[in-house]
Amino acid sequence: MKRLDLRKQIAAISLVWMMLMLPMGILAQAGGTRIDMPKNKYNIKDDVQIGNEYSAKVDQEFPILNDREAADYVADVGRRLVNSIPREFQHPEFNYRFKVVNASDINAFALPGGPMYVNRGMIEAAKNEGEMAGVMAHEISHVALRHGTAQQTKQSSIGNQILGIGAVLGGAILGGQTGAQLGAMFAQGYFLRYSRQYESQADILGARIMANAGYDPRDLANMFQTISQRSGGGGQAPEWLSSHPNPANRYRDINREAQLLRVSNNPIKYTREFGRIKEKFQSMPKAPSMAEIEKNSQRNPNSNTGTNSEMSRGRYSRNVPTPSTRAKTYQGGELFRVDIPSNWEQFPGQNDIWFAPQGAYGNQGITHGATIGLYQTQQRSLDRATDEYVKGILQSNTYLRQTTDFSRFNLDGREAYATQLSGRSPVTGQTEYAMIYTTQLRDGSLMYIIGVAPTKDSYRYNRAFNDMVRSLQISRQA
Repeated sequence: MKRLDLRKQIAAISLVWMMLMLPMGILAQAGGTRIDMPKNKYNIKDDVQIGNEYSAKVDQEFPILNDREAADYVADVGRRLVNSIPREFQHPEFNYRFKVVNASDINAFALPGGPMYVNRGMIEAAKNEGEMAGVMAHEISHVALRHGTAQQTKQSSIGNQILGIGAVLGGAILGGQTGAQLGAMFAQGYFLRYSRQYESQADILGARIMANAGYDPRDLANMFQTISQRSGGGGQAPEWLSSHPNPANRYRDINREAQLLRVSNNPIKYTREFGRIKEKFQSMPKAPSMAEIEKNSQRNPNSNTGTNSEMSRGRYSRNVPTPSTRAKTYQGGELFRVDIPSNWEQFPGQNDIWFAPQGAYGNQGITHGATIGLYQTQQRSLDRATDEYVKGILQSNTYLRQTTDFSRFNLDGREAYATQLSGRSPVTGQTEYAMIYTTQLRDGSLMYIIGVAPTKDSYRYNRAFNDMVRSLQISRQA
């Protein structure tokens, strides 16, 4: 059974007069704007753990440019900037490191704890080293201010914690389509689109880091002007409809900040090293865009870059072990806990978690196992939300047909629905069935459990699915 590909609907509400004010936590003063560290319920070691874990996945799933000269140059600039972080924002536990991604988009992103990735297209678009360093200083600022875990602290609704802290990653320098492509490729949205407040904080601290390192913060402002020009100037949506401030406004605000800082009379601009690397890049074959990289990965399932890339690399087998009668408990953040057969592996997604035994998962989904997740819907009633969700499943898996009506039952003390789908699996060639169980949370989202197995093995898997449903415990706050 394949994943249901659903787009999140994003609603943004703002007041126009707020656009004229500096965000909370930022206060202008002589010598630079004061920045307050955001509230954060996580420990420093959490940032480090996330960065280490997910940088390994990025290294595997993104096209990292294998060029020693370019890598050493970017790392040298990065070290200069890291050494210039103001003392109050330094974290000795962090391990800042820098790599170049062979992508044409003008972008960069950083993970909590220090790993940072710079797109080749950003370096090619920069007019001098100062502009490149400005983008890097912005991303370093997100790390130093611990915006990844701070953002998760802010997003404290229980539904956002389904996967716990492991879902916190780094934001990109630019939102919009490029940021969305990053999210679609890796972790399908795990990349946080930081709030306007955090983006403004990163711009301000980035400007201070640049000045401390001998660069001119106005070069960071100039980079946003380049971004604005590449995106068609005034064709972007209004600033208050985006989580990222408008590039034109960032240009204005960073220039204003530069007037408060002590900037070198002879700042670092165009260097021989920068010129040599840029010339080398321009002599190479054109780098693909993130959208092209994503399309290529979809055509080649063996190089899948989606959330469940580990699951997609599995190999299907005719000899799938039966569900173990022994159970292990899976803790879904603060949202739920559930017992699953002890011989099932788990594969986290953005809004779901997949469980399957060896030989039952691969690049076309699962043939035996289950998934638990959240579906965002505008439907207010459980029956309509369930009907909408099931129709989406049928549209994404055209070989399936609904074979039973919806039946009501009790799921951890909540009203719930169950139904069965069936069809010939394109993977095994056998008839499979899918049991779908749904209930609605307080915030309106639909929580679902889907159990999948060949019909011939139903007597073995029905028990496993029923045990999962009976063991499910949902937070009373959800």
